[in-house]
Amino acid sequence: MDTSVNTTLDFSDTDSITGEMGCNRELDYRTSIYHTPIMDRTPKPLPGASLHIVLALLEGELHGYALMRRVAELSDGAVKMGPGTLYGTLNRLVDDGLIIETTDRVTHAESERRRYYELTPNGRAAALAELARLRTLVHRVTGHLTGGAPA
Repeated sequence: MDTSVNTTLDFSDTDSITGEMGCNRELDYRTSIYHTPIMDRTPKPLPGASLHIVLALLEGELHGYALMRRVAELSDGAVKMGPGTLYGTLNRLVDDGLIIETTDRVTHAESERRRYYELTPNGRAAALAELARLRTLVHRVTGHLTGGAPA
């Protein structure tokens, strides 16, 4: 027995959601009104390891060991990524479409088996959005600190 509550609404002028004229739509009260594709969603901040990797790749493609060195360099040695964290994070970033493996596009010695990675356009946008988010966060926080911005 189907106990769902459905009703048909007749918008004789315009549909309040799509703006279409004379639209008949079926409403399902089991669906949350907050999960519509119309609403803008702010993307979640990248996890720490992912953030460090995409920032390290902003200047161009790197292989795994060079990425570990670049992350350490950008963080002034505060972040040291091991191979497990690095390659697990790289795999997630590839799956998420933020980076791609560029092995066949890089000239390298026949015996070299390094995998190179670079940002996709979405990855570059995510990295730049994270930079902007962090700048805004630092600006807001320093404005609220007693005595103003740090020296």
